[in-house]
Amino acid sequence: MDEFKDKNILITGGLGFIGSNIAHSCVKLGAKVTIYDCLDPKSGGNMTNIKGIDDDVEIVLNDIRHFDGICSCIRKKDIIFHCAAYTSHKNSMNEPILDIEVNCKGTINLLDAMKRFNKESKLVHIGTSTQIGKMNKSPVDELHSEFPIDIYSANKSVSEKYVLIYCSAYGMRTCVIRLANTYGPRSNIKSSDFGFINFFVGLALKNKELTVFGEGKQLRNVNFVNDVVDVLIKSSLEERTNGKTFFAVGDKQLSVLQIAEGIVNNIGGKIVSIPWPKNYEAIDIGDAVISNAKIKSVFGSMQLTSFESGLALTKEYFVPCLKNYLE
Repeated sequence: MDEFKDKNILITGGLGFIGSNIAHSCVKLGAKVTIYDCLDPKSGGNMTNIKGIDDDVEIVLNDIRHFDGICSCIRKKDIIFHCAAYTSHKNSMNEPILDIEVNCKGTINLLDAMKRFNKESKLVHIGTSTQIGKMNKSPVDELHSEFPIDIYSANKSVSEKYVLIYCSAYGMRTCVIRLANTYGPRSNIKSSDFGFINFFVGLALKNKELTVFGEGKQLRNVNFVNDVVDVLIKSSLEERTNGKTFFAVGDKQLSVLQIAEGIVNNIGGKIVSIPWPKNYEAIDIGDAVISNAKIKSVFGSMQLTSFESGLALTKEYFVPCLKNYLE
């Protein structure tokens, strides 16, 4: 990690959950960090997320849909973490054009700005496990077919392909790290649009009910944000990731009900089970059991935080600043 000292880093969506945690780690490693974010309430940015490093980072309030804005920030950056996205599965079905503009056009803007003005930089693009749609083999790996069942997942699949195309066509250094059910400090805990685990955490912190649809038997990989950030930073320094896609997940899976039980036992609240709402059932992917063999082949064993330890650290972070995330 000594290689990170004095690196010039750009983080799109750097005021959001994943981006801000990357920013904190980069600052600790001695990098010079620029955050590019539009603070769209539908995208989860929060100024509280950079508390403690606000004097150490440059903040550019702009939108990735604005090509000139991206171009003005791209020069002389060594590494770019592309975290900016419109992330709601449900809202993407209601606002498909907005989702296309942010997730597809925004990614093309970034890639084309890199090609024109900073072709030597390394791009780490955040993908999502939901790109695959429903599992047709277990475990899922990076060669699994992709038949996404909501607009957000479809557009993330397309934007991933843009990233890989720019690598193969123009010799650019890009890679894709697909995440699954990441939770932890600085997440958006106010809305279910930013992941059910983080929403459950917010409900538990208010000692409210956590609603589980049906029996909650669907399996999910669960990832603590510190482990995710560790992989993202390592990926940015590793040439063997160029032009490739990786799932960054842990070794085990939990059911939705087990996740809810863990949150209730470690943070608070109580569980209520209800029948599946039709609008949610239609876009649920069922089980998602994902292999991490490919990323382990590059980095060896991944740093893994137990679910209980991750929840304890999450609670410790949110309790003193909870009002800044729920108001």
